[in-house]
Amino acid sequence: MIVYLYVQLTTTIMKLKSKYTFLLVLAGMCQMPLQAQQTYSLEDCIREALINNVRMKNAANDLKAAQETRSEAFTRYFPSVSAAGSGFIADKGLLQMSLSPEMEMSMMKNGVIGGVSATLPLFTGGQLVNGNKLAKTGIEAGRLQLRRSENEVTLTVENYFWQVVMLEEKLHTLQTVEEQLAGIAKDAEAAVKAGVSNRNDLLQVQLRRNETKSGRINLENSLALARNLLAQYIGHPADSIRLSVSLDGSVPENPEALRTDHQASLPLTPEYGLLQQQVKSGRLQYKMAVGKNLPTIAIGGGYFYENLMDKDHSFWMGFATVSVPLSGWWGGSHNMKKQKLQWQNAENQLTDQSERLIIRMEQAWNDLNNAYQQVKIACESIEQATENLRLNTDYYTAGTCTMSDLLEAQTLYRQSRDQYVDAYSQYEVKKREYLQATGR
Repeated sequence: MIVYLYVQLTTTIMKLKSKYTFLLVLAGMCQMPLQAQQTYSLEDCIREALINNVRMKNAANDLKAAQETRSEAFTRYFPSVSAAGSGFIADKGLLQMSLSPEMEMSMMKNGVIGGVSATLPLFTGGQLVNGNKLAKTGIEAGRLQLRRSENEVTLTVENYFWQVVMLEEKLHTLQTVEEQLAGIAKDAEAAVKAGVSNRNDLLQVQLRRNETKSGRINLENSLALARNLLAQYIGHPADSIRLSVSLDGSVPENPEALRTDHQASLPLTPEYGLLQQQVKSGRLQYKMAVGKNLPTIAIGGGYFYENLMDKDHSFWMGFATVSVPLSGWWGGSHNMKKQKLQWQNAENQLTDQSERLIIRMEQAWNDLNNAYQQVKIACESIEQATENLRLNTDYYTAGTCTMSDLLEAQTLYRQSRDQYVDAYSQYEVKKREYLQATGR
């Protein structure tokens, strides 16, 4: 009997351990998605996007391609080496001689010729020098374009990031409103049962709760889409990121400390640098067009072999070439005029776009100031709406205001909170736009 009880007790303990182990494993599996999530700040998202985003990868490849073009242009300074060979077989000799009616000679019926030669350009009208300078200009333009791509990617991440933050904050506000409505509905239902209030108040609360549920569905769908966009842009799965920002209703720092001299900031912007590179490129293209119509001088030498007379013959040879384009000046003069006009267009574009860039800085500064003022107004509205909701809640409890007044106060509270997160998100985006517009 004692043994039987011992066996039963042991079996029960083992079953309990097995169930407990299963529950632990199940709980661990449920928590895996949460543990897989990583909290990202704005700087983290920007860093990941600059590493993983396809626009940055393409811009980096374009820069490498420009560097390869520069390396290719540099090889033109060195001698060009070539090897050639040919052979032939004919049914008759290529050279026929008749010494007399009875004596004829036929030579070069078959033969082989070949050799290796090297040519070094001495003067090409500046085409080699200007071609290398043009390739170097391409590298500088590639670097500026890479920086411009960094700005574009950073600004896009900023927009996506604050879009997610804005929707999360609106969802938090909605949760607060839902809790308030639940309390109001409970009080209204008790008042109806006690006969101190009519059913219309309860119906108004229920309608507002349904409206809030509908708004929650829309917010959650928009938030899921915004998270997916941000995650895809920074190169991570949508369910693996969580943001670490929470707005507390405070006013950000005054942007006056960010203001700078716009004229002095112009050379710091990548857009201005690209305009300058376009002018340099236009000038070099014009010089190369001129060089194509100037004489070219080259020297060279090589080792050659031939067997045309049934006898091996090898020799060394040096040579010099001078090429003067004569008829090429006709078409070349028109090409030079065309390149000069394109150079002038690049200079005109530099002047015009520089003025537009300064106007863009001024507009970005005005937008930043406007966004800051909107945040201040929104903060004041939150204080006023919160106090208004508190008073109307007390008035409704005391029976001195209607349910419509209370629900309207709650709507104003929610609108003030939403207005604040909209304004704050816009302020952060406009701050990034102004910093980029001024080359920072």
